[in-house]
Amino acid sequence: MPVHAPGKPDPRGMQLWVDLPHEYKMVEPSYQELAPNEVAIAYPEGPDGQVKIKIISGKSHGVESPVRPLGGCWFFHVIFDKKTTIFQDLPAGWTAFAYILKGSLIVGDQPIAHEAFHTLVLSADSKETGVKLTAGEEHTELVLIAGEPLDQPVVQYGPFVMTNRQEIQQTLLDYQMGKNGFEKAHTWKSIIGNR
Repeated sequence: MPVHAPGKPDPRGMQLWVDLPHEYKMVEPSYQELAPNEVAIAYPEGPDGQVKIKIISGKSHGVESPVRPLGGCWFFHVIFDKKTTIFQDLPAGWTAFAYILKGSLIVGDQPIAHEAFHTLVLSADSKETGVKLTAGEEHTELVLIAGEPLDQPVVQYGPFVMTNRQEIQQTLLDYQMGKNGFEKAHTWKSIIGNR
């Protein structure tokens, strides 16, 4: 959860739930937390340019995040100071979406500028290797998320996502009994949550 400092505006936070490939669903749970100064940053136009990309996971313009998710998932926070254009590489065949936090965004060569608080679902085929992003106005911000498509069923109940109903039922039992990775689920707090 974002930390709220008295006398300052409420912070905004985003949460992204990522489905894991079936072979990783029962791995030992792990957690990785990055302080703001640990987030990798790319400057597509150089350090004095008009665009900054915070790399939560993945690679952007020669810079790679220290986060190592199971399965393929890239997560970027793109910040445009001025109206300008960048091209962000993405693995061929991955699906992606952009969520506009502030300002407006033009995707590809389309003439339409999409406004803040809209989700733009991007489709990719094996020939596409990225996306062209243009800020429709100054101070535009967005998140760009890309993931490797999973060819597996999705069965979801609450925060739990598995590939069949029996796995969901077992996961709910494991959670209730505090076993198979849920041993500390009812008492665990993040480092930020303990401040």
